Amino acid sequence: MLRLAAKRLLQGGRLGSHEAQSPAVLSLPRFYHERVVDHYDNPRNVGSFDKHDPTVGTGLVGAPACGDVMKLQIKVDDSTGKIVDACFKTFGCGSAIASSSVATEWVKGKQMEEVLTIKNTEIAKHLSLPPVKLHCSMLAEDAIKAAIKDYQAKQTKSNGSTGATPVEKAANA
Repeated sequence: MLRLAAKRLLQGGRLGSHEAQSPAVLSLPRFYHERVVDHYDNPRNVGSFDKHDPTVGTGLVGAPACGDVMKLQIKVDDSTGKIVDACFKTFGCGSAIASSSVATEWVKGKQMEEVLTIKNTEIAKHLSLPPVKLHCSMLAEDAIKAAIKDYQAKQTKSNGSTGATPVEKAANA
């Protein structure tokens, strides 16, 4: 009896029923890559900086289709133009949180021009995101660009200049 019940369960049937389930009803579980799980379980750089600090740039982006919202902030050394710290707060799925976490790790210690070259495809490849989750890595790229744009706007406002810097030109490209 136990052998028959196990056979029915493995074939998609139900105990007490002689009919098999439709293959359309059966689904395989989806598993996240170990890097996604690691960044979800142990997110790096969670938090926020004072958005009024002139050395802080804030990028706030969202995806209305799925409800993910990502806030990524960078702290820049004014004298060198290097990003000295980064943090994030994300409301969303595991892939969105992992993408934010990876983005903050990748921007730390880099020049703003260099950070603008980070593409969502690199984040997606690093995390092995499936096609249905690519929007999460796109949000991370957009958040980086938005944070840099915010920082530059603050600098322009405080310096009173109106000319576009090379970084602004690259961000708008």
